[in-house]
Amino acid sequence: MPYTVADLETPVPLVDLDRLAHNLDRMAAYATLHQLALRPHVKTHKSTRVAVEQLRLGAAGLTCATPRELQVMREVTDDLYLAHAPLGPKLLRVLDVTEGARLRVAVDSPHAIETLGTTCRLRDRVVDVVVEMDVGMHRMGVQTADDVVRLAGAVRRQPGLRFRGIAFYPGHIRVPATQQDDQLEALDALVRRTLETLDRAGLAPEVVSGGSTPAAFRMHQVRGLTEVRPGTYVYNDRDTFALGASAWDDCALTVLATVVSDAVPGQVVIDAGSKALGREPLRGAEAAGYGAVIDHPEVRVVRMSEEHGVLDTSDSLWRPAVGERVRIVPNHACIVTHCFDAMLGVRGDVVETWWTVAARGRHIPDHAPAPLSR
Repeated sequence: MPYTVADLETPVPLVDLDRLAHNLDRMAAYATLHQLALRPHVKTHKSTRVAVEQLRLGAAGLTCATPRELQVMREVTDDLYLAHAPLGPKLLRVLDVTEGARLRVAVDSPHAIETLGTTCRLRDRVVDVVVEMDVGMHRMGVQTADDVVRLAGAVRRQPGLRFRGIAFYPGHIRVPATQQDDQLEALDALVRRTLETLDRAGLAPEVVSGGSTPAAFRMHQVRGLTEVRPGTYVYNDRDTFALGASAWDDCALTVLATVVSDAVPGQVVIDAGSKALGREPLRGAEAAGYGAVIDHPEVRVVRMSEEHGVLDTSDSLWRPAVGERVRIVPNHACIVTHCFDAMLGVRGDVVETWWTVAARGRHIPDHAPAPLSR
């Protein structure tokens, strides 16, 4: 007999395999159509199983956020990009786990460049570098085209580094695709000015890397762009749906939960709380809550403790009974991935496969003290 969803202990993450395949195919086709290199961010799936599919569909390499992600993804590709500058002991680990790979690192400070360059020189290693520019999110990145030129020049002066180009993250574009015109025009103009300034300085970039899932399918409108780095698109979530970046039927990841109480009128309680769904809110009153039932999106997770979630059923004609299973679309798929050791791939109610979330968590340094004995 087939292994089914009914056999599973909850809470547990389920990935709809048909929806996952659709999401992967759609992004790969978009990048191919517009002659953009696809370098997906693995933060969403943290899994070699999904990464292999992305590479099979034409991804040029992978984007990572942590040394652990680099270490795991090194098993499936030798072309890796770390989307921020590692400093301190993290830098040494990054170089260790990517030995033999082609590594690219984003930088936005002279200190990061000097530290990276010195360490690479001592290690007899050459690392590709892109200068990160702030295009509106105001999180990381230098502020002007002249700043980009100065850092690019600093990279060129480091023997252990190779200047490849520029990178940016348009995370400030968080409106539906049909409302992105003004922001994309501003982004295009900023990138063009930066490229012109670099060209005049004799620092024309080979790589112009940008992109995010909310604006993923309009990034070809940024002239000069060579590469896109979306991440959440593989699973999608309530956030990408709210932003118009995906259809509700594109949400491949859900958390299966069991209704454990209906004692309070207008609500039921499930056995999935913040340790299964995360606690990231969505913006706007219409997007309240921390998740929604996939077949009844009007029923939302409105409150949580660590192991319990409260579903508000007051605006729905449907109210699940105690013992009934529900599938919750989380607000943010990336956080859910980080909460579990494995993902279960399903078609309908049949569990067809599973894979480990191999890159979750953080590395414990080898020189850490021995664990305490009982």
